[in-house]
Amino acid sequence: MGLKIRLARAGAKKRPYYHIVVADSRSPRDGRFIEKLGSYNPMLPADHAERIRLHDERIAHWLSQGALATDRVAKFLGKAGLAPMPEFREQPKQSAPKKKAQERAAAAAANG
Repeated sequence: MGLKIRLARAGAKKRPYYHIVVADSRSPRDGRFIEKLGSYNPMLPADHAERIRLHDERIAHWLSQGALATDRVAKFLGKAGLAPMPEFREQPKQSAPKKKAQERAAAAAANG
């Protein structure tokens, strides 16, 4: 049985609230879980103390049992110092001008 520490959505429409849970990797996102390990409220400001709440001892227990955290939860755990900070590669900028447009802009800047 593969264990995941992941987010389970709760809250109303357009008012997200997430529980941080440990669950079997085969169970649905909002379905059956083993234990609730904390909560995440994205509606609160980033510096608010209640935005992310974690039960440190239980998270450490489940990590020692082999549970793997999802990307978002791994970032939370890394910031809290409960696990090493995950390495994220730089995301491509899809909205950036393409190659020819960048060349035209560079040529226009060089001409004055």
